[in-house]
Amino acid sequence: MARRRIGLIGYGDVSVVHIGAIEAIEGLELVGIADVDPAARERAAADTGLPTFASAEELIDALGPDAVHVTTPHDQHVGPSLAALERGVHVLQEKPLAHTLAEGERLVEALAAVSAPRADGGAGAPKVAICFQNRYNRGDQEPHRPLASGDLGAVRGAYASVVWSRTAEYYAAKPWRGRWETAGGGSLINQAIHTLDLVQWSLGPVERSEGLVSQKKFSGVVETEDTADLVLHHASGITTTFYATLTAPVARPVEIEVETDNAYLEVRSGAVGGLTVRWKDGRVDSFSDRVATAGGRSYWGVSHEELIRDFYAGLDSEGPFWIGPAEAMDSLRILKAAYRNSGVGN
Repeated sequence: MARRRIGLIGYGDVSVVHIGAIEAIEGLELVGIADVDPAARERAAADTGLPTFASAEELIDALGPDAVHVTTPHDQHVGPSLAALERGVHVLQEKPLAHTLAEGERLVEALAAVSAPRADGGAGAPKVAICFQNRYNRGDQEPHRPLASGDLGAVRGAYASVVWSRTAEYYAAKPWRGRWETAGGGSLINQAIHTLDLVQWSLGPVERSEGLVSQKKFSGVVETEDTADLVLHHASGITTTFYATLTAPVARPVEIEVETDNAYLEVRSGAVGGLTVRWKDGRVDSFSDRVATAGGRSYWGVSHEELIRDFYAGLDSEGPFWIGPAEAMDSLRILKAAYRNSGVGN
């Protein structure tokens, strides 16, 4: 793989995972960090010894990186990504695609419109990846092929849950997390979006949803929801019962369960995750997830590094990265529909 020079936009919590992956993957070099917060720039300079900048534009114009990783708060995702595309620079952006549907569409349209050669002289348009890294978890990948091919028999229905724990201190530390204007939502867009993505990726498009979001624990602390009770209606005719909450005393593993004619699938994600297939004839197959090598919290999943490695391995190939802005719109539409049904959100 050709050597790639990388800029990091946003020196917050999840940036440690991206820095760890960049350091672990041969051929990648982190060359600079940008953040709108002077205190964050000061920490970044002290921690890494790299030059820091106040904006994505300043970093890109000064250093000319091959790609940037965007790890900013939700409402600051699209701006840096658009700035990079305008300069012919590849983008690897954290989820969600955007904090609003309109902002997400801006990035989808901008990528579609890019056709000029890259600024560095490389062939083809810049690529954009959105970090739905759990698609690289073994426990989530293993059932995808047989579900798609029909080897497991017809799907009868599914259940998914994200039962995690948050505190008032969590929101006080980063106030943008609990505001519609900056986060675009609460538990669905910030925590459960990965599971929404996996459900629609494995079981097919969601045409509509029923149910509501609500505040069970953090009313008066934040504007956004901490709990969601939904039924997702897939285009195939099946439904997924979906539950997400941040009110538990401790975080449970993420659960996805699928009933088919021939088997019952149980997917667990977290510090120790994987897939168990319980066949109707009595057989049981188990697949364990990989162990994370990059730093970070266990509930972020184990596969950031796998997605990042795959993204850079394919930069010189034709065609877009397989989890791009258009693909990432699907989960954003699902959760925004749940907010509209509940009369909240932006």
